[in-house]
Amino acid sequence: MKWVLSCAAVTAAMSASPLPILDYIRQTWKIMTRSNANLAEAAPDPKFPKPKLGAWPVYVSPQENFSSVEERLRTEMPLADFRKIVLLQLPGDTSVREQGLLYLPEPYVVPGGRFNEMYGWDSFFIQMGLLRDGQIELAKNMADDALYEVREYGKVLNANRTYYLTRSQPPFLTQMVLALYRRTQDRHWLEAALPEIEKYYRYWTAPPHLTPETGLSRYYDSGAGPSPEVLASEHGVSGENDYDLIRDYFRTHQVTAYDLTRYYDATTNRFTPLFYTGDRSMRESGFDPSSRFGPFSIDIIHYNPVCLNTLLYWMEDQTAEILTILGRSSDAADWRERAQQRAARINQLMWSESDGLYLDYDLVHRRVRHYPFLTTFYPLWAGIASAAQAARVERNLHLFEEPGGLQTSSKQTGDQWDAPFGWAPLQWIAVQGLRRYGYRGDADRISMKFLSMVHQEYLKTGNIEEKYDVVRRQADVSRSLRFGYRTNEAGFGWTNAVFTALFDELPPEEREGLAAAVKTE
Repeated sequence: MKWVLSCAAVTAAMSASPLPILDYIRQTWKIMTRSNANLAEAAPDPKFPKPKLGAWPVYVSPQENFSSVEERLRTEMPLADFRKIVLLQLPGDTSVREQGLLYLPEPYVVPGGRFNEMYGWDSFFIQMGLLRDGQIELAKNMADDALYEVREYGKVLNANRTYYLTRSQPPFLTQMVLALYRRTQDRHWLEAALPEIEKYYRYWTAPPHLTPETGLSRYYDSGAGPSPEVLASEHGVSGENDYDLIRDYFRTHQVTAYDLTRYYDATTNRFTPLFYTGDRSMRESGFDPSSRFGPFSIDIIHYNPVCLNTLLYWMEDQTAEILTILGRSSDAADWRERAQQRAARINQLMWSESDGLYLDYDLVHRRVRHYPFLTTFYPLWAGIASAAQAARVERNLHLFEEPGGLQTSSKQTGDQWDAPFGWAPLQWIAVQGLRRYGYRGDADRISMKFLSMVHQEYLKTGNIEEKYDVVRRQADVSRSLRFGYRTNEAGFGWTNAVFTALFDELPPEEREGLAAAVKTE
């Protein structure tokens, strides 16, 4: 399977010595596109066993006209494929007999591997790649599907499966909307997106996501009990799932980062209901798992994360920009004031002068948690750090920088979102933050480390992967990974997009150097 992400400028620049990996990325967008026409390919869920009756459920929103959707699918799907699915109306209380795909009207690109659905924050990066590659219509489709999710399902979903109905993912919606508008200049479409933007903003800024004592937000899943996808598919070599491994860890380790009795009953070796709330909320954060909020981040519900609140700053600032474009300057001023207030709170509560890092705010102890994590670069990316703060963060690059780029944290815990693992989205955000404050040399160096590693592994395996061991510069992550799903998914949507984005932003001589290095390998 091969995929690609490139733009005309890159193609022209590299015409003398093109990188084969760019062709891989370009081809991949088509391979990983799901639509009504190939819904029989989108409906199967690699994380769950095939239904006993053979047909995969596809659920339609309770507010949607079921007959119209059914007629549309019968028209657009081959008859043999239509018989491979069973179309159902989603109950109003979101309870379902059998887990299934949630209907979306427009085509979308899936990340790859076991992730055969449209994901929340993955979609921003995938759309970024599509726009760079000139695939404007498909980029618009993905933005339209995200807006549809807010309208019909209440939020941009973690992904469009029924077991994700209780949570979202890091909010990049205004980033997607504005990125599309800047290419199309369609003011009517931009204005039509406002109700969904405002609805999604309310999701994040009302309880339980809002914490009134700080005026900031947290991740919080509204569901109860174990996450179905963990029980179905996240198993170790001996058949144990992640919950079994965590119970064993709690039974044999002393936990001091939080009050373990709130989450685990040692006398019965069972989790409390609050454990599952914390576990689900950790998954809403996208960082599943790390030990950023204590072991397995189970205590995440008691924190204001710097990543989430920076994204909400972006959302407020970008909504103000949208309203300004639409000539609503008074409304824009209100949103801009919200953004300024949030930026002030982030700098007041989340900046650690002693660490020289932005950290997450502990609501229980009213202090930051001293856990170096790459999300420290989010405020630089958003431009809300002072020059002095940015300089302090830059001087702490040594905590994260390794031969293959930036590791996610400075702690090796066995979690897939900790050291020694590196993930494409955080490479891009950190590099953008460094560039914004003038640290171009650092940005170019980190970009080259990550790009050369990804390309080196592509030449070995023929794939781009979801995550990498940036210390060993390898896509084989099995040596250090103990918690989280053990596979490394090939594809891979956001890595493809970030590869091209970082490549595009390199100085010409660096791009040529990478191409020259490829020739000698």
